[in-house]
Amino acid sequence: MADPRAWVAASLFSVIVFVFIIFFVASLQKDNFSDTAHTIKAYLKFVYSCFLKPHTGDENGGQQAALESFYKAQATVYDATRTRLLHGREDMLGLVAAQMKFKEQTRRTGRKPIWIDIGGGTGYNIEQMAKFLPVSEFFQTVYLVDLSPSLCDIARSRFARLGWENVRVLCEDARSFNLSEQQEKEHGQNTAVSKGESHNNVESQTDGAALITMSYALSMIPDIYPLIDTLSTLLSPEGIIGVCDFYVQNQVDYQSRNYTGGVVDRHCTWISRVFWRTWFEVDRVNLEPARRDYLEYRFGTILNINARNHFLGVRIPYYIWVGCSKENGSTTAKLAELDAAATESPFLEALDLHASLSRRANSIPSDVRSKALECAIVNLSASLPLPSAWYQNHNWRIYYDYQLQKHRQFKDEYIYAFTWEDSRVDARLLKVRSDDVILALTSAGDNILSFALEKPRRIHAVDLNPTQNHLLELKVAAFTALGYSDVWKLFGEGKNDAFQELLVTKLSPHMSSLAFQYWLQNGHTAFKDRGLYYTGGSRHAIQLVGWLFKIFGLSGQVQKLCSASTLNEQREIWHRSLRNVLLSRILSWTIISNERWLWKALGVPPNQRNLIEKEYVKQEEYGDAQSSRSGHAIWEYMVNTLDPVVNNTLLSEDNHYYLLCLQGHYSRRCHPDYLTPKAHIKLSAPNAFDSLRIHTDEINEVIARISPATLTIAVVMDSMDWFDPKGADARNQIRALNRALKMGGRVLLRSAGLTPWYIARFEEMGFVAKRVAARMPGSCVDRVNMYASTWLCTKIATLEKVHAKGLKKALGSMEKLKI
Repeated sequence: MADPRAWVAASLFSVIVFVFIIFFVASLQKDNFSDTAHTIKAYLKFVYSCFLKPHTGDENGGQQAALESFYKAQATVYDATRTRLLHGREDMLGLVAAQMKFKEQTRRTGRKPIWIDIGGGTGYNIEQMAKFLPVSEFFQTVYLVDLSPSLCDIARSRFARLGWENVRVLCEDARSFNLSEQQEKEHGQNTAVSKGESHNNVESQTDGAALITMSYALSMIPDIYPLIDTLSTLLSPEGIIGVCDFYVQNQVDYQSRNYTGGVVDRHCTWISRVFWRTWFEVDRVNLEPARRDYLEYRFGTILNINARNHFLGVRIPYYIWVGCSKENGSTTAKLAELDAAATESPFLEALDLHASLSRRANSIPSDVRSKALECAIVNLSASLPLPSAWYQNHNWRIYYDYQLQKHRQFKDEYIYAFTWEDSRVDARLLKVRSDDVILALTSAGDNILSFALEKPRRIHAVDLNPTQNHLLELKVAAFTALGYSDVWKLFGEGKNDAFQELLVTKLSPHMSSLAFQYWLQNGHTAFKDRGLYYTGGSRHAIQLVGWLFKIFGLSGQVQKLCSASTLNEQREIWHRSLRNVLLSRILSWTIISNERWLWKALGVPPNQRNLIEKEYVKQEEYGDAQSSRSGHAIWEYMVNTLDPVVNNTLLSEDNHYYLLCLQGHYSRRCHPDYLTPKAHIKLSAPNAFDSLRIHTDEINEVIARISPATLTIAVVMDSMDWFDPKGADARNQIRALNRALKMGGRVLLRSAGLTPWYIARFEEMGFVAKRVAARMPGSCVDRVNMYASTWLCTKIATLEKVHAKGLKKALGSMEKLKI
């Protein structure tokens, strides 16, 4: 073995054997070894064709000859050896099928769609599509276009066996495929007209294909630019294109783009990029990033997924991409309409303002222009696709720049998995009407769904944390696409083993790309492990309570508390056993009052904690020297919160907030109003959420871009407590609220203080403030009882009048001084 060439040969042989073992073992079924001999033969062919057999072609180096050289020897075993290697194909088919079903439900034409499968090979994808759609009935015609004669022969045999007469297998170069010419050719041969379908109908179906797919084909075509250009001409204006393929890419390439639909897991490490590009080039598979980049440039992105194929330590990067025509959704009228809905500008006025995009930068006043439209204008000016949010089937989610640090600070985790606001009290205080325009913080979205049940004219949901809005999007998509049983499993029980299947096949057409990516990556943890309500920052508090009860052997008492049928029974259990654990002073001082714990587990920021401490000092008259005793202040706050809840509300029947915290799920007897069968009927109705707009930004930014005097209700929860009393944020937000609210418009807020410092700011800026609930020791103001006070601030004057009045008063004082 002194010869270096012998070492190289031995190493190469070892690699080939290792690859064969990987694919062979990965293909075996644990409970079935009857086909072992056939499997061994198939993988021997695979290894020979991929790693040993020289790849030859004709003298001119044609692509067809090269493909035939590679595939001819393994055509009969191609499908058997690619099952574990080519991941994501079924998911891609499920995603495009879900899009097609949605379009089938909403389209007005009765024509059946046309599907073109580019590089379809043996026809495996078309047969697998039958899991999602009845191929022979749903599509008018399916064209499989591939350049390998051997693979096309396998495909023809497949469809003859299946009896699918609407599938055409064409062995030709996809770059030169022309749908109109192909249809005219078939029409002339009387092969394209099915029973009960007129010639005129076929002739009218030349506006393009409704679906184009490519599965691990884009990386094998040498000249991809003319191919992708051809695809853009083949696709109908409302069509869908789906691609699944290998890739490697550095984040430097795409980090400045806003139209990719998210970049979760897109970056590949240096060693991954070098290794996989080199490895696949042996088989003429090219992974240069330009292929995917040009695809995203020529089309609009609907959904984007980056994943890894894991088996036996191998991690191969692949992506799934679903797109549409680049021009779909970019018409002037649609841009204007969607922007008007985001800013509450009258549509006709907005349409006039947007009439000429050639005067983009100066044609639209900044006070009625959304960030989404500003971004769209920039992209259109550069001939780039619009951000993915513009190509969604619904207009719920407003575009935001997910790469900004202010959004990334939450580290892809929501704090609240459920909302800590009593929706019943909100409904009683606000009395929502059909002409109301509501702006509310998203939180977990429960309150947004409660408002949606009242059918106001518009709901603006606002949250800086993208994942809180992802949770709301998931709930809205679930009501839109799922039956009551699945909705209850997801958000009543917090668990659904079929979550991933539901996400791909039913929820995906109703979600933005960013939200879909998030739930594809995190859904297993949320809905298959402990459950949805053990996720998010709030899980820390719920888990701590659960651990304490287990340690002290009180789990049985918790179950009794959750099923108590009377208040007396509930009080007895609470005071006998559970109260001493939850309201332990040691627990409060060591854990609960910790600043980091309060923020991460309970969503209480430092400024709100300071407000609690000051209120405690004021009530107890300790003086400023005691203000640092935060442990005692937090303990007292917890006592005033929990004791009245247990003494006044029956958890098993009428307090789903604390029932959820104790048992991790709702019950059929006690749950939010939006989880009733009656609510499902309302929220699953067509267009039930057309009035919803989900903004991912600071509330000040959103309010500043809403047309003046258009809001009627603003629900800011306890967010005003988060501001620094010495800063200008609160004053700026109140000023923005005054500007955006109609005269008589109301702001509903809650606070950890009985008389928070910012109430005076409201009264200085044109509002009359009324405290509509005050939590005194021992009292229970609502089922949550978490906040010391609830306020309604009503706009009675514009800022101009307030300033004029202040100026008049100042001038009067100056006159008196002169005298």
